[in-house]
Amino acid sequence: MWDPGKYLAFADHRSRPFFDLVARVGASEPRRVVDLGCGPGNLTESLVARWPDAVVDAVDSSPEMVAAARERGLAAEVADVRGWTPPPDTDVVVSNAVLQWVPGHETLLTRWVGQLPAGAWLAFQVPGNFAAPSHAEIRALVATETWRDRLEPVVLREEDAVLDPQGYAALLADLGCEVDAWETIYLQRLTGADPVLEWIAGTALRPVRAALDDQAWREFRDQLAPRLRAHYPTRADGTTWFPFRRVFAVARVP
Repeated sequence: MWDPGKYLAFADHRSRPFFDLVARVGASEPRRVVDLGCGPGNLTESLVARWPDAVVDAVDSSPEMVAAARERGLAAEVADVRGWTPPPDTDVVVSNAVLQWVPGHETLLTRWVGQLPAGAWLAFQVPGNFAAPSHAEIRALVATETWRDRLEPVVLREEDAVLDPQGYAALLADLGCEVDAWETIYLQRLTGADPVLEWIAGTALRPVRAALDDQAWREFRDQLAPRLRAHYPTRADGTTWFPFRRVFAVARVP
């Protein structure tokens, strides 16, 4: 289950890549704008503000997130991106930190390019840090004797969950799109106790949390925390630096 409160706890860090992504979208008067993976809707509101004359649709697979988005007055619906089809008047599609959860999402991108009208914009951003200790230590702990059997069915993101910028650029260019692709490492300055653990609790650890009862979840967190501290120590000023790589692509449909 998505927790909107947990997700919004790091709203500033999560919003900066979104704005960096959308800044490269050159649409002036789109008819329809779709936010795929809208979360609690706080960032979708910025799309409404930028394109006030457009119909802005918010889509998320989490009923909790959609409920939070609707509380903001947004037209939000529960849907799985794997089955989503763009309406014919869709001129902008934005997907922020969603496609990493969809194995083989290259197929989705190919289908969407074929379904979007000429001149439409397809913009997405995915985390590119699945080889980082924050994720490697989750996989390592899940593989231990203590947790292996209980968490064997859990699907965790592997290092190849996303492509690099060149991979996305090649895919989209081969479909005839004009492409702008890049990557950025954000050196995030976190505060509080075990801030990296708190960060991933709202994202990468979701499948683990869903598979465990409350007591087992506390035990798992207690075992993971020192592993993460070893890689992300607290500095003398009480902050923790958390490097976070993200991969971006903005495509103009031919």
